[in-house]
Amino acid sequence: MRTNRGLWAVISRFLFYLLVVFVVVYSVFPFYWAVISSFKPSDALFSAHPSFLPIPFTLTQYQNVFSGAAFGRNLLNSLIVAGGATLISLVLGVSAAYALGRLRFPPKNIVLYIVLAMTMFPQVSVLSGMFVLLRQLGLFNTFPGLILSYLLFTLPFTVWVLTGYFRGLPRELEEAAYVDGATPIQTLLRVMLPLTGPGLVTTGLLAFIAAWNEYLFALTFTIGNEVKTVPVAIASFGGATPFEVPWGSIMAASVIVTVPLVIMVLIFQQRIVAGLTAGAVKG
Repeated sequence: MRTNRGLWAVISRFLFYLLVVFVVVYSVFPFYWAVISSFKPSDALFSAHPSFLPIPFTLTQYQNVFSGAAFGRNLLNSLIVAGGATLISLVLGVSAAYALGRLRFPPKNIVLYIVLAMTMFPQVSVLSGMFVLLRQLGLFNTFPGLILSYLLFTLPFTVWVLTGYFRGLPRELEEAAYVDGATPIQTLLRVMLPLTGPGLVTTGLLAFIAAWNEYLFALTFTIGNEVKTVPVAIASFGGATPFEVPWGSIMAASVIVTVPLVIMVLIFQQRIVAGLTAGAVKG
């Protein structure tokens, strides 16, 4: 009996690690293939016997991406729009989440359900309405207009996630601040906000990634390279002929866009892990 249990334990562990290896390879392989493809010449990408190594090695694809000033401008545009939307979402989301997570007022649950419902609407359902609104406000093809449209999905997400963090903080800290004569705003800024650092980093990073990768709004509400973001720029890459798709340049541009996000995740890895677990257990 013990032998059978030991054998079953070994088989179970082997199957578990096999599953882990499969999930890792399945998740990492597309990015790995994009990286090695970005270092290959164009003719090697269509070889009948593709290589899993960048042989022959070349930087031509990256040179093609930066051959003009347009892609650098698109990177700056994405940074401005994603950074602006994330910053505004955090500023507004912190105050809203504190009110929903710590204060008591009758329609609080209704407001939370409305915020949750806003995250469920597909972007295409509000596309025409936002287009008319931005045109009427004179914000079409502008940074403020694009940032305003991005708030439709970054702000509800920020409010919903941060509400859970504020709910998980010990109430004794808040009561002690009130005893010392602090107002709700002072309690938020001086007591609660420093304790939500990991949550702010995690929420801000996820909101930034969502805004950085957004395509539909950027495609609809921009014209020309003045405001065009990176996802739209990559989708509009053209080859030497109208029928050619420059896959090498697309892969190189995709790597350039993805690497900063990977670096950010690695830098804030500890805070992200702490933020994901914060609020899971009440103090």
